[in-house]
Parts: sequence; C-alpha cells; structure tokens
Amino acid sequence: MRQAGLVALLAAGWLAAGPATASAQRFDLTGLWSASQGNQEEVPLRTDPGVESFEYVGIPMNEAARQHADAWVPAMHSLPEWQGRPHPATYAIRAPRPDMQITSIIDPDTQQAIGYTFVGMFGRADRIVWTDGRPHPSQYAEHLWQGFSTGVWENGYFKVTTTHNKYSFVHRNGIPLSPYAVMTEYFWHRGDLLIASIVLDDPIYLTEPMVRTSTWVLDPGMTVPTARPFEVFDEIPALDRGRVPHNPLGHEERHYAEVNNLPYRATRGGAESMYPEYAEQIRIWAAEEGIAHPGQPAGN
Repeated sequence: MRQAGLVALLAAGWLAAGPATASAQRFDLTGLWSASQGNQEEVPLRTDPGVESFEYVGIPMNEAARQHADAWVPAMHSLPEWQGRPHPATYAIRAPRPDMQITSIIDPDTQQAIGYTFVGMFGRADRIVWTDGRPHPSQYAEHLWQGFSTGVWENGYFKVTTTHNKYSFVHRNGIPLSPYAVMTEYFWHRGDLLIASIVLDDPIYLTEPMVRTSTWVLDPGMTVPTARPFEVFDEIPALDRGRVPHNPLGHEERHYAEVNNLPYRATRGGAESMYPEYAEQIRIWAAEEGIAHPGQPAGN
C-alpha cells in the first residue's frame, strides 16, 4: 500500500510541477548544466559537512544493508584499491558539484541522434545514454561504474533506465547498493532549470523504491574540468598490508544519535523513516527516553 501510495504521489507531483513544455514530446536536453546554482536538495548530505556515519534516516534499507553500514568506517577510502574508485551513475549526479555537459551522439552514416553523453559530474563520472532502441545486455554482461543506460521520451519527460551497475553505495557512509539495482530517471525542463527525479530499486538492500531529485541551471559559460590522472599512495602508512579497516559485526555506535539529540532507534533508517508520520514516532520514542527536544543538537 505504501509503495502504491508513493508512486501515486510521485505521479501527481510530476504532473503538478512538470515542465512548461510538458505538452511537447521532446525538449533540448543538450547544454552546459550547472549544479552549483541549482543544487538545493539535501546540501548538507551532498556537500559540506556530508553524510555522517550511522546516519540512515530516510533510507528504505533492510537488515542486510544496516549490517553492512554498521561495519563501515571512513578509513576504508584510504585503501589503495579504493582511492581511485569513481562515483557510480546511481550517485554521480547527487555528488558534490555534479556540473555536466550533455551532448548528442550522432550516427556518422545516418546523421541521426542515437544517444547522449553526460560528461562531468564529480570526478568526471561520464556516462552514455542510448536512445536508438538497443536492448539492455544479458544479465551476465560486464557491470560498469556508469552502468548501461537507455532513454526514451514519454509524455514530455526523458526517461532513462540504467542497469548493470557495479556494487557500490546509496550514501557515502557505507549504505550499500547491489549490482542488481535498477535506476530510473525522469528529466524535464522548467525555464532554465533541468530537473531529474531519480528512483532506485534494489531487491537486495532496499525494501521500497528510494526517490531523490536533482536540479541544474543552464549555464552556457560553464567549463567542465578535464579528466586528470591520479596517483595511488599509502594514506595510512601504519595499516598492515591486506588489513581492511572495519567495525566488528554487532558494533553499535550511538554518536550520531547523541550529537543530534535523537533516540538511537530513530536513526536506524528503514522505509518507515521516509514518511511524515515518522516524526510523531520519534516524539513518542523521545518521550519514553526522556529526551526533551529531539532533533535539536545540544547547545542550540
């Protein structure tokens, strides 16, 4: 019931807030799109200070995902094999400063547009979206950081479906995303804004679809940074070769709950934490634990 309600709510929102050109089948998707001006969604999570460890509120994660995230520690990113790991397509347009340039791919023989390149975003997480009707590859085909994306025009929206993603993350705090996840994006115009609604479905780690939005502003003077090589080195010299930093299974960290003056169980995520009535549940738990002002950090 909740999933059906979520889909209905999204549909209503897209119709109400849809583009001025919604009656047209297509719009010009190409151009230079700046996220630094249009990015207003979840800025503390995506930029500074960033998502905190054990911050799971609003994520429809299951117990397997929670166990994975509880074992994660930030020092994992210092491992040499992780230092060059790019952001996956499922997160790249949510990352810090995901400025991008969208360009048409033209078939040299027919001169017809057969896809788009999305160039830029954090760390140059470039990707291709095919629009020529080609099928998605076999389930046994290689999985890539950009996945495999196809796009179609539906009712004034550009709908992109991405499969074949690598094993990656939902948030940069250890919440995992499996290689079986499917991402569906809906792009539309409103004036100089390009808006995307992103829906993640993961049968392994998510119990319900997870929905996010991203916004860009048309910026013809913007420059996409060039791709640059990097050098991997030992960021933690004292770390023994082969040792992976981690929390032991069953580790319980209450720092995030304590700093934000929240009941610990209110920070554990789950589908119920996505809905407005969860605020009332937090108040009930806070009253049971004697927390006077839940959600108000100490000293404020």
